[in-house]
Amino acid sequence: MTYGFAIELRRCFAATLAMFAVVALEPTERAAAQSAAEAASRSPVHISIFTSSRNDLCFDPGDVAAITKLTRQEQERINRQGGIAGRPVRLHFFDDARSDQTSIANLRTALADPLAIAMVGMSNSNRSKLTFDALDKELRESKTPFISNIAVNSIFAKYPNIFTTQASQDDERLPVMVQFIKHMDFKRVAFVGLSDAVASAALGDGLKKQLGGDAVVADHRLKQQGEAFDRATVDAMIADLKAKTPDMLVLGVGSNRAAQLLPEIVAAGISPALFLTGRIDGLPAAVAKAYPNAMYQLAWDRLPEADNNRLRKLVAKSPSESWVFEGRKVAEAPGWAKGECKARPVVEVPDPFTSANMRAIGIGTQFADMVALVAAAAQSADANASIPELRQYILDQMTSTYATGKGVFKGSFENWAFQPAARVAVRTPFIVMLPQGLGRTQLAPVQFVRVKDGTLRKTETLYVDVDMVKATRVEDNDKTFFAEFFLSMRDNGQSSIDQIEFTNAFLDPKTNGRQITTEVLHGGGANAAYPEAMKVYKVAGRFTFDSDLASYPFDTQRFTIDLQPKRGDRPFIVQPPPHQLRNKAVTTDGWDLKSQYVGYDEDFVGIVDAYTHAPSVVPYYKASFVWIMKRQATDYYLRVVVPLLFIFAVAYLSIFIPHTHFEAIVTIQVTALLSAVALYLSLPKLDADTATVSDRIFVFNYMLVSVMIVISILRVNRFVGRWPRLRDTLGLLHIFVVPAMVGVMAYYVYGLSVLDR
Repeated sequence: MTYGFAIELRRCFAATLAMFAVVALEPTERAAAQSAAEAASRSPVHISIFTSSRNDLCFDPGDVAAITKLTRQEQERINRQGGIAGRPVRLHFFDDARSDQTSIANLRTALADPLAIAMVGMSNSNRSKLTFDALDKELRESKTPFISNIAVNSIFAKYPNIFTTQASQDDERLPVMVQFIKHMDFKRVAFVGLSDAVASAALGDGLKKQLGGDAVVADHRLKQQGEAFDRATVDAMIADLKAKTPDMLVLGVGSNRAAQLLPEIVAAGISPALFLTGRIDGLPAAVAKAYPNAMYQLAWDRLPEADNNRLRKLVAKSPSESWVFEGRKVAEAPGWAKGECKARPVVEVPDPFTSANMRAIGIGTQFADMVALVAAAAQSADANASIPELRQYILDQMTSTYATGKGVFKGSFENWAFQPAARVAVRTPFIVMLPQGLGRTQLAPVQFVRVKDGTLRKTETLYVDVDMVKATRVEDNDKTFFAEFFLSMRDNGQSSIDQIEFTNAFLDPKTNGRQITTEVLHGGGANAAYPEAMKVYKVAGRFTFDSDLASYPFDTQRFTIDLQPKRGDRPFIVQPPPHQLRNKAVTTDGWDLKSQYVGYDEDFVGIVDAYTHAPSVVPYYKASFVWIMKRQATDYYLRVVVPLLFIFAVAYLSIFIPHTHFEAIVTIQVTALLSAVALYLSLPKLDADTATVSDRIFVFNYMLVSVMIVISILRVNRFVGRWPRLRDTLGLLHIFVVPAMVGVMAYYVYGLSVLDR
């Protein structure tokens, strides 16, 4: 055989394999592969991503790393599905490193890109205003959709192509703050902000306008000198607050600067209720603990004691360490040279759900959702559309299909809709509080939600805990389990289990009713056994769960109790107790409890008027009490793995029988193969959408036994007998390679059995 002939033979073989691979694909997979191939042959479209890295912190906050990785993943998903309007997507990253001049240069380059169909990013209000002012003419002429993260509407109001993922300060933040201040009956409000910060100034001016001049008794805009405040303005502020004795202080300087001011304010004997513009958990613990009154803040994500449920599900599908972005040491940070930075303890398995890392994930997922939104907006565009036509089509979709009240883009992590006129994301914030002496943040008792006519409606926070007692009788095919748990809630005079819909309770198709029973253990009021302010119920019944059997029998499943309001006109938001205080003892049947958490998600009901054809959406929140459990595999080892090992051992040992008894060798090996098949057929049938680990174990066993049969036949074949080296090689394969492959498979199975995810 010549070398050229061998090359041609390999090419033919590769082509044949490729043909079979395409034929073997599911129809949807073939269509996606064909679309991706067609997209790759056309000129690409670009999406510009603006980031701001920093090297002044001891440890990297992880924002840029999260943005880069998660947007890249979204890019790959879009391209696998055919790209945007039949064109592949390319992401161009621009890092301004917190430099105003670099920010201007980056935006100028992105605006000049003839293939750019969208831009995503830019959040700092001061830097954004400076950049936009410098490129005013270019921005006015640009038609490229720009989804920013700017909090102050006035910065981009005159540019019709610029949107923001932030909630409007005028339409969302301020109204919620004002309604809360009025509900709590605070009569004397003081505002302290920054003189040179656009967002802070807008907040102070808005409070005076919406509360009225008489309600805001003090307004101070502090000047800064580097990292510190101007001493004179701080002294004047403290003296004025002491004289005017406000009952609510709105501190619009951010968490880091608030940590500088609060000790001085407390030392001066000033301690009204405090509303921060930053996050309470951004304050040093000692400062927050020392404040002698309640603290409040607005929050859109990372709610107290609750995780984003969609994000949790995504993290569970891959190793947790791949979701850790925060914590890399920044060697060039000045704090290391000054001795201010301290090394962190080495953690063998990093936790992706720390507050700092969740912040990075939240930013990265937001950028990824915006890239996905651009692709979704252009999904129905003409495949032959030019770049300018694509830009205009995306802008039209952003102000129509994804307009507030009409439609919602359901991202991988959050839901997104925009106000057409203001071009801001509709994201009504939660009110989070730190009660004096409690030591942990929680949702305030009253919240506000946006209703159809655009006004805010007051709603309650339901302080609820679900204490799982039993989780048994798991049915993999029916995707159900039996649960018995105690549900306790704080009694506010109106709360009741009748408000709650257990959305994953099993619905009996015969009776069209849910198979759960509820027993009232304590209905509130004075009682010697139960807390007076609590209502306690015992609930039992069948519940459904979303099973993923790809790793069966070494799988880990999520068992949930899902809650949502039973009536749309009586919404509520669930606040669970701290994770450390929840009961972790659960009786299970064949499962080991690994962890538990509470997740939240925003969902919506899409409605289309069949008469007017007008679309609308009705949003609502739901909560999930989740228990992560790993299946016990002891029974599987005894019923499957051990018998298979014996079957393989018998088949393997048969090769040492003299070749003169060839019939006996093959008979033993064929019997072993049939025994493995019979064992597989005797196992309970699993209704899985994919091949499980158990299936792969059996297929591997079939393959090895079949290989041994083939080798046994070849070793006695007269043509092979003419080639002693080939016969000896077959013997080595039989004796050494086959058991080595079993060892590799055993190591793989062992790794799956001990993996905790």
